[in-house]
This record gives sequence, C-alpha cells and structure tokens, in this order.
Amino acid sequence: MEAFIEQALPTIHLFFGPDPDWKQVFLSILTPLFLLGTAVEYVYLKKVGKSFFFRKQEVITNMLLGGTYQAMEVVWYALFVSLFMEWLYSFRLATIQVTPLNFLGLLFGIEFCYYWFHRASHRIRWFWCAHVVHHSGENMTTTTAMRQSLFYAVNLHQIFWAPMLIIGFPVWAVLLAYGVNLGYQYFVHTQAVDKLPKWFEFVFNTPSHHRVHHGRNDEYIDKNYGGVLIIWDRLFGTFEPEVAPVEYGIVRQPKTNNIWTLNTHEWRDMFSDALKPGPLWQRIKHIWAPPEWVRPGLADQSNLRDKPVQAAAAKA
Repeated sequence: MEAFIEQALPTIHLFFGPDPDWKQVFLSILTPLFLLGTAVEYVYLKKVGKSFFFRKQEVITNMLLGGTYQAMEVVWYALFVSLFMEWLYSFRLATIQVTPLNFLGLLFGIEFCYYWFHRASHRIRWFWCAHVVHHSGENMTTTTAMRQSLFYAVNLHQIFWAPMLIIGFPVWAVLLAYGVNLGYQYFVHTQAVDKLPKWFEFVFNTPSHHRVHHGRNDEYIDKNYGGVLIIWDRLFGTFEPEVAPVEYGIVRQPKTNNIWTLNTHEWRDMFSDALKPGPLWQRIKHIWAPPEWVRPGLADQSNLRDKPVQAAAAKA
C-alpha cells in the first residue's frame, strides 16, 4: 500500500502540495461521487413526491458551511495540525508498515476512536461548540453531511486519533483512514433510504440509525454515535432504533442561515456563561461540562432558552 501511495505522490503533490492532509485528499477525490449521490437522491425523492426535503436555502447553507470548513482545514493543517500530529507520532511505541491488512486494522481502530470523539462532541461543551453546526440543520439530505464547522480545525479534536499514532501508524495513514470514515458517512445522511437488511443494520451505521442521531426527539438525543459501525453504540448503551418520526435540529435552534452565526453562536454562549460572576471552578465548568449543564444560581444561563422543549430534551 505504501508503494501505491508513493506512485501517486507526484500527482497528489501537484494538486495538494508537498505535505497534504490525506483526509482532505481522499474527500476531494470522492467529491464527484458525493455530488452524483446527491443528484440521484434528489431525482429519487422528486419521483416519489418528497423533493421538499431539499429546501433550497438550507442546501445552499450546507454547501457554504462545507466550503468554509474545507478551506479552514487546509489552512490550519499547514499551520498546526501536521506539526501537532507528527509530535504525537514521535511518542509511538513501534513503527508500523502500512499494508492493506494493517490498514484494515487501522480503519477499525479509527472507528473506535471516532465513536469516542463523536460522543465527546455531544457531552463536552467545548467540542459541542463545533459539532453543533452539523446538527443545526432542520432537514436531512446528503448535503447535511457538508454542514460542518469552521472550528473543527482549531478545537484540538485531533487528540482523539492519538492512540493510533502512538501505536505506530504514520500520520498520513491515520488521516487517510479518517477520510475513509467520513466518506462513508456522507451517504448515511438521507431520508431516501428506509431500512437496510437486518444483518447490515445490526453491524453498520445506516441512514436509519443516523436519522436517529440527528433527531431532537427526547428518545433520540445523544444516541447512535458510530461513524461506519453501530456496534460500539450497542456495546456502550447508546443505541436507539428509529421508531418515531424524527424531528431534526437542536434544542436551542438558531433560526438563521447566516454561516458566521451558525459557526459562532454556541462558542459565544459558552464563553458568555463562563464570564458571568461566580466561583471560578463553576465558571470554567461551562467549558468541559455537558451542554445542558446548568450552573447553580445562574438564572440567565444561555442554555435555558427554548424552555418549552428544554425539559423534554435536556441533553441537546
């Protein structure tokens, strides 16, 4: 596999520079397939009378968020991420040669790490501040997969891939495996596919499982974190099947398509809460506590908005 990568390097370097982010390389190569998938999805939904799932303004917003996310990822990789991940790799216990079989093992390991990254992105407000952008869409199409935050690049989520680097997988391979993981996930963001065969639904993340994950229904909040596999959710008690119709969005829904507001509203609220008077340890807890955590005695905390649904969905 490393030999194949070496042969492809001249072309990769031509388009992506001398030290590319292999996650971005892989996702860029897949872009025509993503667009084809979205076109097929739209044609099918139109044929069955459900093209209203494609709300024009939301689709445009999703694409703008995806484009700005990609641009920031490229810049931040060059400035920081590459050095940070190479620094983590310097603590490796071994040096693993990347063969097809080893890469399959890496894909499995990245999926396990992804589960915990994704779970932390819901249960730690610092990480939720970036991830909330992805969940703020009020509909579900494959373009929702493009709905990403500018601040993923800078919130230090790369620490979740540290186990694979310390085991001994090189940075390029870890990033490529992460790209494969994200590439699969593009296609689970859809309402065009109902349930797949039971064996597949049992093992893999599917559109049905991921619709649950995007729901703000009380029973669906903080469920189904898997990227490619659903087995970790079954093992760790976070699995929920799709039964009731899904209500998409977040508990404290920002009613806007302004991409700057969508990227910053939760950061603004978190820091605003942390700066309000009170004991220091409680103020900084806003950063690492769950998003729904309420500081005792703080009557105007930002996550008290949307009170009619707050009680029903306290874990947004």
